[in-house]
Amino acid sequence: MIYLDNAATSLYRPPQVAEAVVAALNSFGNPSRSSFGPSLDSARVVLETRQLVAELFNVGAPEQVAFTANATESLNIALKGVLNPGDKVVSTVLEHNSVLRPLYEMEARGVQVCLIGCEGSLAAGDASQLQRRRGRLDYKALRKAVQEGVKAVVCTHASNVTGNLVDIHKIGKWCQKAGALFIVDASQTAGVFPLDMQEDKIDILCFTGHKGLWGPQGTGGICVRKGLTVRPLLSGGSGIMTFSHTHPAVMPTALEAGTLNGHGLAGLRAALLAIKKTGISHIRLREQRLMQAFYEQIQSLSNIKLYGDFSGWDRAPVVALNLGEEDAGIISDYLAREHQIYTRSGGHCAPLMHKALGTEKQGVVRFSFGYHNTMEEVAQTVEALSWY
Repeated sequence: MIYLDNAATSLYRPPQVAEAVVAALNSFGNPSRSSFGPSLDSARVVLETRQLVAELFNVGAPEQVAFTANATESLNIALKGVLNPGDKVVSTVLEHNSVLRPLYEMEARGVQVCLIGCEGSLAAGDASQLQRRRGRLDYKALRKAVQEGVKAVVCTHASNVTGNLVDIHKIGKWCQKAGALFIVDASQTAGVFPLDMQEDKIDILCFTGHKGLWGPQGTGGICVRKGLTVRPLLSGGSGIMTFSHTHPAVMPTALEAGTLNGHGLAGLRAALLAIKKTGISHIRLREQRLMQAFYEQIQSLSNIKLYGDFSGWDRAPVVALNLGEEDAGIISDYLAREHQIYTRSGGHCAPLMHKALGTEKQGVVRFSFGYHNTMEEVAQTVEALSWY
């Protein structure tokens, strides 16, 4: 089996991740609910995980990290927790439905939504078609849109379809100048690319634990700049202020109603420690080399159409392609059935990105590489494609 769907979820994890989950299942009480051993053990692991996340993203204070089930929950909390009717929010066509659908909901409630497109158009001629396939964000249009009066800008750090990175450092400066909140979806880059909330002027960073962070599914979080208040999506049990009619406003309890996934967070803690030991720069370089080798070796395939900006290699380790006019699902199914090579085809929960690329009907086949893939697997995948 060759697993090339790491942009959806990591399959291979350090063994200590599973070991930590199993140990927690048989030893953890409810964190922050009691003062006996098993509960305190759970609370300590949750705190240590919070500290590791705060260090990884330079949040500034561990209590500003609240844990969620995934990036989708985090993004819903962020968008519904800071936007009000009449506010204006700027986003991009690169976004996952985890951003788009909450924005559409808020739009129906009176929030003004401005979506920035990509360079190029479907006008005419081969040159414009090639430009369109690169899927590069239109920074000129974005810069023009980020002005005084905008409440927030929300964008992904990298497209989950093309792998193109977004220059969040530049956008963060624009947001700071305009007085706009900056919300970043780090689902595709956390654990692979450096993220610095303070350096990049990020007000809210949303992440998931099951992709580049090598953690279990059902883990994720939202990091909130100190001093910024976000309305909670949920209210309920908190372990503190039991007799209050309202949910506690202090972070991280404000955004953590109910029992946390302590077992999953134990696994995430083990994964974060493994990443820290391995080094993000080492992880990124390995994954990018795999992507580059694959990209360079498939150039000679007939009828190949590639999507994304490959003018440089500082990009998420993703290669999206089609072979002629063949439906992407058929190619992906062929690879799985005949060669046990697992990829992702279709719309990738990013409908506007596919409209920008002109692939909303055909879809694309996405090859997303992880740290545990090998050059031998790259060669086998290229060979399998050459036989199609």
